[in-house]
Amino acid sequence: MSVQQEKAAQLLAAIEAKQARVGIIGLGYVGLPLAMTAARAGFTVLGFDIDPGKMADIEAGRSYIDAVPHAVLAAEHAAGRFSATTDFARLGECDVIAICVPTPLTRHREPDLSYVSNTCRQILGTLRQGQLIVLESTTYPGTTEEVMKPILEESGLVGGTDFYLGYSPEREDPGNRDFETSTIPKIVAGDGEAAAALVAAFYGAVVKTVVPVSSTRTAEAVKLTENVFRAVNIALVNELKIVYEKMGIDIWEVVAAAKTKPFGYMPFYPGPGLGGHCIPIDPFYLTWKSREYDQPTRFIELAGEINTAMPRHVVDRLAEALDRSLGKALSRSRVLILGLAYKKNVPDIRESPSLKLMELLIERGADVAYHDPFIEEVPRTREYGHLKGRRSVPFTAEELAGFDAAIVATDHDGVDYAKIAELVPLVIDTRNTYGFRGITAENVVKA
Repeated sequence: MSVQQEKAAQLLAAIEAKQARVGIIGLGYVGLPLAMTAARAGFTVLGFDIDPGKMADIEAGRSYIDAVPHAVLAAEHAAGRFSATTDFARLGECDVIAICVPTPLTRHREPDLSYVSNTCRQILGTLRQGQLIVLESTTYPGTTEEVMKPILEESGLVGGTDFYLGYSPEREDPGNRDFETSTIPKIVAGDGEAAAALVAAFYGAVVKTVVPVSSTRTAEAVKLTENVFRAVNIALVNELKIVYEKMGIDIWEVVAAAKTKPFGYMPFYPGPGLGGHCIPIDPFYLTWKSREYDQPTRFIELAGEINTAMPRHVVDRLAEALDRSLGKALSRSRVLILGLAYKKNVPDIRESPSLKLMELLIERGADVAYHDPFIEEVPRTREYGHLKGRRSVPFTAEELAGFDAAIVATDHDGVDYAKIAELVPLVIDTRNTYGFRGITAENVVKA
């Protein structure tokens, strides 16, 4: 057995005995749940993040991610199975390293892999023989081999021989109580046979089901395919919504009836635009990479155009309804956006269409405020820094009565929608919130 084979065998044995030390880089919506899942499976986990505020929360046993209960975090930390640091020099202590960092788009809608590249350079400083490095961030096919591997090989070590590379895309769904990290099947792949076996062994010890695929490129493509599928189908119902509006047909009634067919149909629902860390972004990673192969992605790009245009459609509907119902111009109206988060019951504003709605309304001269029980203040964002500091207005009768119109952009549970329709003269409902709750109000307009 060669030295390299012996290193791989030692790491495999350590993983199987749960004696391998696990490092998780990026303790956000993906990294912290993964860290807790690995710790609860019996591994000792060291988390890495650049945010000292997260370190303080972890030391105090406070979770800042809804999917991780305070009690779970506190218990794993107190037991010594989980700790966290901002000191990336400690990466050398870890046998398995999972990278869970953002992969956003640039202002020109091109992939921004700076977080992945910078993280690899952090690992480079302490990289040693026998380590397994796995990327979980969503990206285009080829990233693991074409971006990560060359950076790490600057160490003089060789991927697949001295260290091992893998890809296993995250599949988190914030706010979904039906699934957690350990119960979501995990796609796994490695750069070579040894890496593939190690990646499968690690995740097989952490989650209930692993789904091995033949290459890291295939695994990267699986993740993109899942989210392109959703983006395209949402674009379809968004376009149908506009068409059916002109015909006087309710798209929500159409979808409700269509989904009674037990085969050949899957319901998707329209909305004010796309939000979240995956669906609005991932398709553009594929369209960008496809240009390298001189392959057009017209279908995907058209879906992106339709979904991106939805906030403007909502604002246009609001302007029409204000003029028709109240005889008032949008520029002289006070508008309340209900829900800043990109989906209900989570405090997550990544790519939220509510931010675009707010910006468009301000551009057209409206006086705009928002209410969101999960988001007290607008944080700094890459594209909407000018909105930073705006605060959620109180949900009181006196406050609501001061608005001309409200837009239901995010249908959080626990909000008194009947009260809104009672006190606000015009309500634009982008989520069929009133229909789903059986609330009848003549001043509610679907959009």
